[in-house]
Amino acid sequence: MASHLFTRSRISLLKTLKPNPFTSTSPIRAISGTPFLSQDPQLATESTDHDPSNHQSTSTPLPPNPATGSPLYQENWRSPIPNTPSFNQSLVPLGFLNQAPAARIRALSETLDMNSLLNMFADWTASQRWSDMKQLFEVWVRSLDKNGKPNKPDVNLYNHYLRANLMMGASAGDMLDLVAPMEEFSVAPNTASYNLVLKAMYQARETDAAMKLLERMLLLGKESLPDDESYDLVIGMHFGVGKNDEAMKVMDMALKSGYMLSTSVFTECVRSCVAKGRTDTLVSIIERCKAVDRNKSLCPSWILCNYIAEVAIQEDNSKLAFYAFEFMFKWITRGEMARPSVILSVDEGLVVAGLATAARTCSSSLVEGSWTILKQSLRGRKAANPASYIAKINAYASLGNLQKAFTSLHELESAYADSEKEVVEEMLSPFTSLYPLVVACSKKGFETLDEVYFQLESLSRGDTPYKSVAALNCIILGCANTWDLDRAYQTFEAISASFGLTPNIDSYNALLYAFGKVKKTFEATNVFEHLVSIGVKPDSRTYSLLVDAHLINRDPKSALTVVDDMIKAGFEPSRETLKKLRRRCVREMDYENDDQVEALAKKFQIRMGTENRRNMLFNIDYSRGRAINR
Repeated sequence: MASHLFTRSRISLLKTLKPNPFTSTSPIRAISGTPFLSQDPQLATESTDHDPSNHQSTSTPLPPNPATGSPLYQENWRSPIPNTPSFNQSLVPLGFLNQAPAARIRALSETLDMNSLLNMFADWTASQRWSDMKQLFEVWVRSLDKNGKPNKPDVNLYNHYLRANLMMGASAGDMLDLVAPMEEFSVAPNTASYNLVLKAMYQARETDAAMKLLERMLLLGKESLPDDESYDLVIGMHFGVGKNDEAMKVMDMALKSGYMLSTSVFTECVRSCVAKGRTDTLVSIIERCKAVDRNKSLCPSWILCNYIAEVAIQEDNSKLAFYAFEFMFKWITRGEMARPSVILSVDEGLVVAGLATAARTCSSSLVEGSWTILKQSLRGRKAANPASYIAKINAYASLGNLQKAFTSLHELESAYADSEKEVVEEMLSPFTSLYPLVVACSKKGFETLDEVYFQLESLSRGDTPYKSVAALNCIILGCANTWDLDRAYQTFEAISASFGLTPNIDSYNALLYAFGKVKKTFEATNVFEHLVSIGVKPDSRTYSLLVDAHLINRDPKSALTVVDDMIKAGFEPSRETLKKLRRRCVREMDYENDDQVEALAKKFQIRMGTENRRNMLFNIDYSRGRAINR
């Protein structure tokens, strides 16, 4: 009977000491004065009391089985485990590792103070343990500190909690509900707190709520004023939903307050303005950014800079084109300073278009900026294309800066001095490429023409004399445009007499045009015969100008004779020449020559078209009696 009771009591004791897996995940530990030692109890079995080996001296245990994956081994063929400090029992107790996550978080909340918790949250942020961070904070604020008082977080610790909720997908409303209880802990939300709420609103595209929150931040104290990130979030949010006007207003607020825009927001602003054709608005934004020192470094991408330049040229916005070239110049400079260097070059055709825009808008800054970025792109390895020089000359001519225009002409002649003579003459023709310079020279009549001539004459006598037939040809044609035959003839004679140069075919063409314009057909014919006699080969323009001289003198028959000579010389009459000839035949009622003109048009497959509207205007009776009868 006694043995039976002893047996039952021993069984109940075993049940009491045996751990329950559903109630606790850690074994029962006895109190010990030695820290970090495993205190798992060793249960006695029935054989321990009767086994004589227990009363002997301690025996040497067998080494652990390698197949069990013991951390005492550096490697294991089944489950290799590195020898890391996490398995060192002198640092972490085995009981702590075997605890459930909830129990572990509870243990941490009872032992960590605020600074320790901040450091742990920093580590968990790097490893993105948002759920553990959220649970630990919620348990920690309900726990007591070492003095027995409730734990109170500061604003930095609470912001970690807000970030954890944001990363776990909390909505904007949930984030606002989490910010509200901060007052219970005597903590005032700062700018970082509201930025986390703005990020939730940014994800949900809640623009109206974001604007209200931004206004609230402006009304609150200094600690909660919006910063660069706040404005970037609100501006980007409005651009994302297409509310460009509201985004511009917020951007204006940020720029007036001196805040710095991010590159992404600035790029989005540029794309929005360019897509909607609001180039003037974009110019004002760029100017405001340049006025703030912190925003001077803003620069769109290289591709976007090219796109801005193209749109600005299409819209004839010289300021925007200049800013686009300025951004591109920054990229070229940065690429050259980088190691390894990145070589960027602007498209020369884009520069030519920019110079043409400068000529149309009379923008001197765009001329200088376009030429500067072109030289930076060429890097002195080759000369610019002739079209670039001509565009620069025409731009300065439209600005009225004739000195720089002729300087550019000298640069063009120097760069292509070794080229073929015919190519250079065609390139420097005052009737085509240099005609804007001719117009600029004759803008104020003989005053401008004389000024340019005397400047060229003084340059020809300098230390490094500059003599140019092309420049003098521009003066001759300018005199012809003002019907000043005397100055035109004197300038023609000065080419050989004063400057020691030989007139080319453009010189004779300009003089022929001057005679024909004042109806001196006989003198024009003499000029033609003279240039042929001295061995100068006439071109198609020479014959066309001689035809015009006869037509001005109302002599279509002589004009047809010149056309025949033109065809024999191997040139084909242009459509404009044949139309002028037909018009004069109709008005002079010379139907025989009109039929010859039609035959020439069919021969060269030129579609002449009709001139009904011109004929209607020509046949209108402008007599006073007809007007009174009506």
